[in-house]
Amino acid sequence: MALQDVLGTNRLSQPPCWPLPPPSRMMVPPPFSLSHGTTTLAFRCSHGVVVAADTRSSCGGLICDPASRKVITLHQHLIATTSGTSADCAAWIRILRCSLRLRQLHEGQQPSVAGAAKLLAQLLHGCHSKDICVATLLCGWDRTGPSLHYVYSDGTHLSGDVFSVGSGSPYAYAIVDGAYHYDLPVAEAFALARQAVAHAARRDAYSGGNVDLYHVRQSGWICVSREDVGRVYQVWGETAEKEGDGEEEQSGKE
Repeated sequence: MALQDVLGTNRLSQPPCWPLPPPSRMMVPPPFSLSHGTTTLAFRCSHGVVVAADTRSSCGGLICDPASRKVITLHQHLIATTSGTSADCAAWIRILRCSLRLRQLHEGQQPSVAGAAKLLAQLLHGCHSKDICVATLLCGWDRTGPSLHYVYSDGTHLSGDVFSVGSGSPYAYAIVDGAYHYDLPVAEAFALARQAVAHAARRDAYSGGNVDLYHVRQSGWICVSREDVGRVYQVWGETAEKEGDGEEEQSGKE
């Protein structure tokens, strides 16, 4: 009995053509949800731009890195926060850094913060139909003074005094909105930024780790501190409790 009779076929199949066609690329769903989150915050003051961010990198319920860097330096007077997909953010910030360097070599001076934000928005707008998730705050000091801009992966470009991005941003806004003003002293501005990110990390499951605090001044940016969010939240709570007790004693005397 012939092999084709055993297999139920009457003739041999045709030999495959050469070269072989590429295998079909089927989209395989991930084994778990790829949701992620963060808390980044920046606001302008008379003395510069205060920038704070948590350090937890997560993928669904998995904490990939509890001490990542979400504040990236572009040059001496410009830094950026990253929120979204870590790989996308790292790649596009690297592209922006190279583009700014080329512009500097061509024009003989650094582009303004607004120019850098517009450049990144134009680059991202060309990929708005792609599966890219990038939300960044460009914080710097240029000829106009302290400057703060928000850029999103669909090409959105906004400028303002206060921005918070990420899943913990509503909680951060709740702290900042009640105490922020442009003439905040340096110490109070630092404390406000720390408290806002620590409060967001306390309420948001995707934020946590540490609080990275940066300050962009006329002379350039500096890294002020990195503190554990739990410690910042504890100190803030103790301070608020003491202030509350003092107000109660004062009202009792009156």
